[in-house]
Amino acid sequence: MGGNGGSGTTATGTDKRPNELLGSWFVRSGWSKGELARQVNRRARQLGANHISTDTSRVRRWLDGENPREPIPRILSELFSERFGCVVAVEDLGLRAAHRSPSVSGVDLPWTGPQTVALISEFSRSDLMLARRGFLGTSLVLSAGPTLIEPMQRWLVPSPATPRAEPAASAAASRRPGRLSQPELDLLESTTVMFRQWDAQCGGGLRRKAVVGQLHEVTDLLQEPQPEATTRRLFKVAAELAELAGWMSYDVGLQPTAQKYFVLALHAAKEAADRPLGSYILSSMSRQMIHLGRPDDALELIHLAQYGSRDCASPRTQSMLYAMEARAYANMGQPGKCKRAVRMAEDTFEDAEEFDEPEADWIRFFSEAELHGENSHSFRDLAYVAGRSPAYASLAEPVMQKAVDLFEKDAEHQRSYALNLVGMGTVHLLRREPEQSTVLVRKALTIAKKVRSERVNTRIRKTVDTAVRDFGDLAAVIELTDQLAIDLPETAEAV
Repeated sequence: MGGNGGSGTTATGTDKRPNELLGSWFVRSGWSKGELARQVNRRARQLGANHISTDTSRVRRWLDGENPREPIPRILSELFSERFGCVVAVEDLGLRAAHRSPSVSGVDLPWTGPQTVALISEFSRSDLMLARRGFLGTSLVLSAGPTLIEPMQRWLVPSPATPRAEPAASAAASRRPGRLSQPELDLLESTTVMFRQWDAQCGGGLRRKAVVGQLHEVTDLLQEPQPEATTRRLFKVAAELAELAGWMSYDVGLQPTAQKYFVLALHAAKEAADRPLGSYILSSMSRQMIHLGRPDDALELIHLAQYGSRDCASPRTQSMLYAMEARAYANMGQPGKCKRAVRMAEDTFEDAEEFDEPEADWIRFFSEAELHGENSHSFRDLAYVAGRSPAYASLAEPVMQKAVDLFEKDAEHQRSYALNLVGMGTVHLLRREPEQSTVLVRKALTIAKKVRSERVNTRIRKTVDTAVRDFGDLAAVIELTDQLAIDLPETAEAV
């Protein structure tokens, strides 16, 4: 009986009390016990849990205080969440949540395929429901230091051998070998490429929810029986979409949400056995840590990425990792190591230009313009760390100018163009050339109105604040401040 109904341990004798929380949600749902039982069975079949066969008596026992085994609590959470249009957590139903704490609030998650799928599905669903009201981000906490680094190091641990499928799953697979055809898989992959292009052109705010929705759809496909090769490709798509959802969340200022997507993306990349992709995801996490003022963590993540992909990353990917290593060293105030990493990035990029094998779309963004942009920002960051050093600002200027000139001709990467215009503006401020700075920031303002990127907006505001602090009486700075108030008012945008 316990096996068929999915029940678990219960309180015994007179200790068992009615589950008032579950009862309250059940009454408000308007469902009958039989209707809830049918929905649980239907969802269980979708998950491949064909051993579950719930009936009205089983639902009555849950209401009376019995604790069902997984996946019943998760299924009930999903059903009530969908019914009420808000996230109804397992705890809200008065049920115990297996591994609930790390799956929701932390980054130390199980490195197994089924749990990775379940966690991505749960998190993307919560995001779709709650993001527009701003609740999801406030329920998460950023991890940093050993709390973040140590779980990520498990990316390098070999995965255990995949267990043999249970008889029920095998029977399902033999009846239907997987509904995804080669053209459908190709379309999924090309859709991810399209989302990435939209992000580069329009910023993270405009298409973020579309990416999260697509990610959730892919987790549904991963919960169906598929051939091994199809499953691996689906995990790769999930990893790329989760990374992109994280990147877009980072771009619009949802930092805890971004970190959670990056972590989930790394788990999916491991299931896809794609170590170069994993290194790219770690580089995105590193960039976020630099943005948050944690360069030591950024360096740890980059070194982990470099080690994990040392024998399989393309020269372009290696060059990108060296450039991010330089950014970390710059923010740590280590000029010697920063300059060495800059040289390695440049030298390796020359190899990338001669590399004639096809490369993944996710690394295509790392162009000559992006290389110069990263390296010039490293020199600019060194200038700040060294007390606004004019020597490092002079090193940054010609490299930043190359980036600006190249991005000006690149219609696809307008956000990067804006960020480098602002970067050049900060270099001119460091060199005490405020008029030149205001010209560049005005150009960036024009682009900022077209791209929904809180990163661009924040950097413009910070640069204008610096200009006001140092050159507030200058007419060009006063005019720029007035223009900022018109073009970029401080209003929160829905994401």
